[in-house]
Amino acid sequence: MKRLGFRTAGESHGKGLLAILENLPAGITLDIEAVDKMLRRRQRGFGRSARQNLEQDSVEILTGAKRGKSIGAPITLWVRNKDQRIDDYRELHRPRPGHADLAGAIKYGTHDVANIMERASARETAARVAAGGLAASVLRSIGISVFGYVTQIGGVRCGGDPLHRDAETVREASVIGSLDPKADPEIVKLIESLRDAGDTVGGEFSVVACGVPVGLGSHAQWDSRLDGRIAQAVMSIPAIKSVEIGFGSQSASAQGLTYHDPILPDGFGGVARPSNRAGGIEGGISNGMPIVVRAAMKPIPTVRKPLASINLTTGLAEDAVWERSDVCSVPSASVVAEAMTALVLLDALLEVVAGDNVEQFVSGVTALRMRANGLTLPEGASRA
Repeated sequence: MKRLGFRTAGESHGKGLLAILENLPAGITLDIEAVDKMLRRRQRGFGRSARQNLEQDSVEILTGAKRGKSIGAPITLWVRNKDQRIDDYRELHRPRPGHADLAGAIKYGTHDVANIMERASARETAARVAAGGLAASVLRSIGISVFGYVTQIGGVRCGGDPLHRDAETVREASVIGSLDPKADPEIVKLIESLRDAGDTVGGEFSVVACGVPVGLGSHAQWDSRLDGRIAQAVMSIPAIKSVEIGFGSQSASAQGLTYHDPILPDGFGGVARPSNRAGGIEGGISNGMPIVVRAAMKPIPTVRKPLASINLTTGLAEDAVWERSDVCSVPSASVVAEAMTALVLLDALLEVVAGDNVEQFVSGVTALRMRANGLTLPEGASRA
């Protein structure tokens, strides 16, 4: 089957960011308003830098569409930068610990770490969110929702139920994108204190995908496993240091008899799962339960109180360069992870569901769901 092709291009202070999506079926409605909303969510969150007030991101479709619908050709998405000073940017010779600066400068044979910063910058994730926002809107149209939210900033944990009917409203009202209004003031105070101290802070977020049919991904090859594909996609987000599916690291201290999710008859000829510690994926294949992804983000390495470094032109010890940066960007990362998860799920869905046009695609999804729901217990089996 076809795979969803996805690439980005562009630099932090270039003309803008590009994303190219290939193999989207023809006739899909391209919900630009939903994409722009997701781009705005990526820019908000207490602790972001002043650049977020400058850019005001929105997407433009350059190719692959006619009258608001896909035509089966590659779709090119364009997010313009307002800060376009790449050619006027000064040379920077003092790499920042924790960034790609030093390794990238050595790899690409330059003393000017600004060349590395331009592409390694998290500004690139605007293109990911543009593509992922489009993927998420396609998934929504067939009953699959992808929802990201913040669960921890520094040492402050946030509660909340992502499956609650008001979860999106609560998240949108939160200055950090959490589901716990009581925790927000403490987190704001923490971020303010670290900003005053010239420091930064990381945290944790989760992404929950509901309505995912059984059968996405495969156990047959290592790179077909859905959990591995999601983990790689989320780990690729700048500053992410760990990714978990379901109970994740808690699994290490568990015992088999109490850890694994039982399989029970649901009383209607199918199966029921009373728990979801597996996080919706077993053996690399979606099992019909919500897919639960959790990730940890390190503190942003660009700190106003600079860390020790060297000057690549002299070899002498100097403080690392400081460039405009966030104090906390965990809320933004949760949106990027939501976008990346949506892209992986749509890719995995297109593997299973044939279709060059929207009618074939929707029919294929319906057939996939019917096949999963068609698993019935044999005659005489207990329905209790």
